[in-house]
Amino acid sequence: MKSSHLLFAALLAIFTRLGFATPLISAKEAALPPATGAVATRGISRGPAIKLASPEVGTPVVAPFDFKVNFETRGDAKINPSSVKVIYMKSPFVDLTPRLKGAISANGIDFAKADVPPGTHTIRVTVKDTEGRETNSVLNLVVNK
Repeated sequence: MKSSHLLFAALLAIFTRLGFATPLISAKEAALPPATGAVATRGISRGPAIKLASPEVGTPVVAPFDFKVNFETRGDAKINPSSVKVIYMKSPFVDLTPRLKGAISANGIDFAKADVPPGTHTIRVTVKDTEGRETNSVLNLVVNK
């Protein structure tokens, strides 16, 4: 891992413990045009389940808020945390994965005090299990002023 990524991860951990909001999406990124075309996800899959735990689905929130996503495996497979990708669906796509690295585990994503500008934000989460089965899920976050 690059030293700049290690420094960012260390600062992120300190800010989170101290109760400071941590940027997840910048105002500049939020101002980008939405991704064009359909946001496709697969149909029925034997891959892991991805469930938004916080904020509650369909409930507008005010930043900062805790961003939590749960991963659920099927059968004896385990989640491969290094396979997790989190993409902000803008044009061009914004890879949020490096910002979330310290918050990603086999259980999901637990990112405290996410700072996100007001608006509706579409995020695609992709995860694979140890058997190579992949699941994509599109999450919509509605953030009020």
